[in-house]
Amino acid sequence: MKRRQLMGYAGAGLVTASITTLGSNLQADAQSSGLSVKWLGHTCFLFTGSGAKILVNPFRSVGCTAKYRRVTVVPDLVMISSQLLDEGAVDVLPKNAKLIYEPGVYDFQGIKIQGIAIDHDRKGGKQFGSNTAWSWKQGGINILHLGGAAAPITIEQKILMGRPDLLLIPVGGSAKAYNAEEAKQAIQVLNPKLVIPTHYRTQAADANACDISPVDNFLTLMQGMKVRRSSADNISISPKDLPENGEIQVLSYKF
Repeated sequence: MKRRQLMGYAGAGLVTASITTLGSNLQADAQSSGLSVKWLGHTCFLFTGSGAKILVNPFRSVGCTAKYRRVTVVPDLVMISSQLLDEGAVDVLPKNAKLIYEPGVYDFQGIKIQGIAIDHDRKGGKQFGSNTAWSWKQGGINILHLGGAAAPITIEQKILMGRPDLLLIPVGGSAKAYNAEEAKQAIQVLNPKLVIPTHYRTQAADANACDISPVDNFLTLMQGMKVRRSSADNISISPKDLPENGEIQVLSYKF
């Protein structure tokens, strides 16, 4: 089985913190206490459950993320989808934060994590390279965060991704992420129980430097699928309360 490095960010650069392999003690898989999901802006989320805090895709506040607050949480683990500034700004991380960014299989405190490569553009990765989608189980919830996916999901990728309980998917378009129609197609392939849209235009955007669309473009296209709009930036999810037929959950950023 392929081994992957668990990295640590230490001020000026990345250093190896430890190496973990799958197949040790996956005790977190047996935990079903539920999951807390907090939206920190754009594709950045904090997942709390199974005794761990996992942060995905910290960003630099510029362009489409210009008015989002700096990410200041202190997580146990950080996962980034690429090294682009809107989803892989490691300079905003606290000192010694543990970081993973390459596709592969990881084990972190009993939580199995699968990083899956998918193109970050519609040109075979020639423009923005590869994006890492992250799949893992935390708090009894199977999570798939697609990051900045821009290419259709292949059969091989679908096998690795499985059917997620919770899918976080970009919907705002641009040259490096799904637009509304592409997101709809990916949802049809993955058949998730709950969808949280990401990577869409909000009032955080610099009007002159943001090329993504609002979430309503996606929601209009998804008519027929139940939509829940929250006034909060967070949600608690219990395995027993997951919708079986698929719903969309829109969170609100607290400016």
